[in-house]
Amino acid sequence: MPSYLLKKSIHFLALMVAVTALAFTLVNLSPVDPVSAYIGTDTRIGLEQREAIAHRFGLDKSPVDRFGFWLNNIIHGNWGESLIFREPVTSVIGKRFWPSLALMGGAWFFSGVIGFTLGLAAGFKQNSWLDRLLSGYAYFLASTPTFWVGILLLMLFSVKLGLTPICCAWPVGLQAGQATLGQKFHHLLLPMMTLSIVGISAIILHTRQKVIDLMKSDFSVFAQAQGVPPLRFLVTQGLKHVSIPAITVHLASFGELFGGSILAEQVFSYPGLGQAAVMAGIRGDTPLLLGITICSALFIYFGNTVADLSYRLLDPRIKLEGVAIS
Repeated sequence: MPSYLLKKSIHFLALMVAVTALAFTLVNLSPVDPVSAYIGTDTRIGLEQREAIAHRFGLDKSPVDRFGFWLNNIIHGNWGESLIFREPVTSVIGKRFWPSLALMGGAWFFSGVIGFTLGLAAGFKQNSWLDRLLSGYAYFLASTPTFWVGILLLMLFSVKLGLTPICCAWPVGLQAGQATLGQKFHHLLLPMMTLSIVGISAIILHTRQKVIDLMKSDFSVFAQAQGVPPLRFLVTQGLKHVSIPAITVHLASFGELFGGSILAEQVFSYPGLGQAAVMAGIRGDTPLLLGITICSALFIYFGNTVADLSYRLLDPRIKLEGVAIS
């Protein structure tokens, strides 16, 4: 365990340095002028005021100096001030982190449970009508954009049927603390369904293939030759073998989940980190965009680390040193 943690720590530091450097470089190559984005449409701002704004945020320095200054502040806990929201980046991320976590956590849980169950059914009934139906469904969803699914669900359940809210994470006119848990879940339901429907395809296809391989293995043939029914063998002996790779793949899908949440939050005007990232990119809010980039890297790295550790927890025969560090 100490050796494993040391390797993960070294990889983590190298990853964060690479992510911060690349993100800062890409943001500085953007054609969006942060000062103009900060000023907006106010034509009364003169040249001296523009220079004062640039000096306040350190935009009058060279890119190398800005990166060193920004990285030093990050290390000391100062993530800067958001140009859009006019408040500290940590405050903006803190307010929007929990809505995004609720959205991604709920979608991740339901897509995993439902996808694993449907994958078991498809693999067990290989080449049946059920298998063809579920496989076709999964392949179709794998090539379907998240925003398109969200728009269809919005048109059906919100516009046509009027069963779900059109936007936001709580009723319009209320603050987050004023909304009840039921109201928040009502607004969360449709975005969560969107991410779950899209994220379910990979789990179905992966689990299906593992079940097929398991049922054709010598282990399965020998058990069935001893009189064990196929379904009983799958439930009592096969679930553990199938669940290990399925859970690992699902845990490693945090990156895709975060990317999908950005599109879902835009469609439903959901006030999470994804929507804030889009706003920061369009309006040149460099501190906020870099802060969200760091948070997303931490989120994805955490998911990959949990995926690695799950090997050891589910199967003690696997050593941590033998697990691929991603």
